[in-house]
Amino acid sequence: MDEAGWPRVFHLLFYTCLAMAATIATVQDGPDPLGLGLTALLGAWYTFFIARRPALLERFNPMVWHFLVLVGLNYALVRTNSSYQAMSYGLIAMPYLLLPGRWGYAGAVLFVVSSAAAAGAFEAARDDPAVLAYVLGSTALTLIMGLFTHELVKHSEQNLVVGALEERARLAREIHDTLAQGFSGIIAQLEAAEQGIDDPEAVRRRIAQAKRLARDSLKEARRSVDALRPEPLERAPLHEALKAVAGRWSAATGVPATVSVDGEPRRLPEDVEATLLRAAQEGLANVAKHAGARRAVLTLSYMEEEVTLDVLDDGAGFDPAGTAGGYGLIAMRERAARSGGTVTVESALGEGTALCVSIPCA
Repeated sequence: MDEAGWPRVFHLLFYTCLAMAATIATVQDGPDPLGLGLTALLGAWYTFFIARRPALLERFNPMVWHFLVLVGLNYALVRTNSSYQAMSYGLIAMPYLLLPGRWGYAGAVLFVVSSAAAAGAFEAARDDPAVLAYVLGSTALTLIMGLFTHELVKHSEQNLVVGALEERARLAREIHDTLAQGFSGIIAQLEAAEQGIDDPEAVRRRIAQAKRLARDSLKEARRSVDALRPEPLERAPLHEALKAVAGRWSAATGVPATVSVDGEPRRLPEDVEATLLRAAQEGLANVAKHAGARRAVLTLSYMEEEVTLDVLDDGAGFDPAGTAGGYGLIAMRERAARSGGTVTVESALGEGTALCVSIPCA
């Protein structure tokens, strides 16, 4: 239930208990103009000054005054007819709904004590001390309920903070996987166009490629903000989407990239497919920026309990121990870990690089 839904639940509880108490009093003792008038006044006051003013909830002023009116009307009704004690179930949560912080506890004690006084509990306690124990127990239970409610609210707020941090991390990864790679490709095309300035046809071709990369990056950025699946996965299954990504990458870099599939392709969870596609994009981007490779090979393997993606190149290679946090590996590993997967890199200077992303999917 969303945050705005809980006040509506408490409003419904209040009206239900008010109607139930009035009905019981009327059935047992017949219509009482004073009781029915106070009931109407209590319902109207609650409707116009509390239910219809949600923006003022938990503001000491004016809610403390409205709460005191509720307490006073409840006292008068219970004094008029003991059947109105049934309203306690609808009013017991009101102090915590209306009053801020610790004032809710003070309001809860005031409500319990005033209700007990209206029902004649303190007069009865002179002859039966157990009545006083009942009042004290009711007060303690009400305070415990308030503590429990505040702990739930605190936990909910903490979840919101954690959710916001996770969303920021997600957006950071998505921006890295889309805008950063797109801008790198655009810069590469424009630099190539600048170097081939004497060849108008090559310049036009490079500029057209840069424009296409810019449009694709803009689409992906919008989809990332909206938390949608990567665009290639909306049009085709994973293995076809990988072939499309590799094809565009080859057209942009001039380096051949092939995609092979081992095993029978099958539908995977959305987060797994998105993780593998992003890993392929990042791996190819690294090949273009760092490897100086003559070719790249992507292998997607469907196994019984897991799926793996290997991105291989025959480029310059690097020392993985010395660049553990580079080449986008941190973001890639974080993304894979969210799906329960791992990322491993094998490389050596002059011997190319093998990137492997493995995710369980059984």
